[in-house]
Amino acid sequence: MLPADPAQVVPVCIKGKRACPPEDVGGVWGYDTFLEAIKDPDHPEHDMYTEWVGDDFDSEVFDMDAINAALHGSK
Repeated sequence: MLPADPAQVVPVCIKGKRACPPEDVGGVWGYDTFLEAIKDPDHPEHDMYTEWVGDDFDSEVFDMDAINAALHGSK
């Protein structure tokens, strides 16, 4: 790791809302279907989606610390 350079500008997330869609969810429309399916155990695609992302996916969670760590390259 290189020493900090005060002249280097690093992006910082200062505000946000909700979790980002999982990769390859199918765009805006796919994400809408995904959200409906994971909330409804009777939805025909519920099991497939929860197996894909896990039972603990929460679309309302926004983790600013994790985002800033990723922006700074320290995932």
